[in-house]
Amino acid sequence: MTDELAADAARPVPPSHRPRRAVLLSLFAGFAVFAYVLDQLTKLWVTSSMVEGERIPVLPPLLHWYFIRNSGAAFSIGENVTWVFSIIMAAVAIAILFQVRRLGSAWWSLALGLLLGGALGNLTDRLFREPSFGMGHVVDFIQLPNFAIFNIADSAVVSAVAIICILTIRGIALDGTRLGNAPQEKPAHD
Repeated sequence: MTDELAADAARPVPPSHRPRRAVLLSLFAGFAVFAYVLDQLTKLWVTSSMVEGERIPVLPPLLHWYFIRNSGAAFSIGENVTWVFSIIMAAVAIAILFQVRRLGSAWWSLALGLLLGGALGNLTDRLFREPSFGMGHVVDFIQLPNFAIFNIADSAVVSAVAIICILTIRGIALDGTRLGNAPQEKPAHD
């Protein structure tokens, strides 16, 4: 019985059960655009309505808007190598676009869309904000207690990574097939 279950789990889902490719690409593009536009609009709002260093209580003590510019990565790591983050984000965006052709799952469309939107949101800051092209500082403004200050792009990336981890643990491949435990060969006895 367990061999049958393992064989069923390893068998790909028939194409008729998979969402159509156009729907998956629309989901991917929609979530990427949503994450990117929301990120850029909130950063525009922060930079036009707050002064750098200003802190506004939203749901004290849990949530504050706290406007900072971050030259590094999470927790301000790597502040002196900002250009490296620009290259990494550009490479991530390109890698995602190459993987999109393999999409076969709505959940993977969601995850890769959020990941692309978040990466492009922070890459836009790196490319076009002060102090210079490729070394711009990212606008961060969401502050939770005892945690890094972040933005919508960061939230999209973290959400995408969480979804990807869950999909991987559940054995759902990028193309929508469910990966199971392949039957192991028994060792030959001498």
